Amino acid sequence: MMNIILASGSASRRSLLAGAGVQAQSIQPNVDEEAAKQAMRREGVSVTNQAMQLAEMKAVKVSSQVGGLVIGGDQMLNLDGEAFDKPVNLDAARKHLKKLSGKTHTLETAIVIAENGVPTWRHMARPHLTVRPLGDKFIANYVKACGPPLLTTVGAYQLEGLGAQIFSKIEGDYFSILGLPLLPLLDHLRIRGVLEQ
Repeated sequence: MMNIILASGSASRRSLLAGAGVQAQSIQPNVDEEAAKQAMRREGVSVTNQAMQLAEMKAVKVSSQVGGLVIGGDQMLNLDGEAFDKPVNLDAARKHLKKLSGKTHTLETAIVIAENGVPTWRHMARPHLTVRPLGDKFIANYVKACGPPLLTTVGAYQLEGLGAQIFSKIEGDYFSILGLPLLPLLDHLRIRGVLEQ
């Protein structure tokens, strides 16, 4: 059985894999994401390509150190070409939600598999989420109710919980919204013989 490694500390991605019966070891890639993002933004790299390059960077970094099949993922929120990073504090989370209010954004959800330091498979999912118009009081109460876990997501929402109240429309795969395009990944693992057909 091929060793599967998740090049991420993301609890959400790990739990999605485990829930689907995929045993994966988790290794932090130790990539300076902030520096990489700043450099890409200076060069005018699109939000979609920023997510894909970061996913590849993580997968390649870990796979050049350990054997096996390494999965790297990254997710960025794209609002009309502007990339949103995870909010740094709850005040920033409130500002995120106010800016997203009444608009549709895209979650650029990239996944890359690398082996021996070389990318062997890539996939990009782009779910579109429409945030209903949010009142200031709702935003304040929502941020207070959810607290610091909001700081772990690019949009300052958790769809699997109270975040469901934020949206009027969602187009795309639920797993991809949570940060991992699980169905295409499982399909690829079956093709590779890692999972049973």
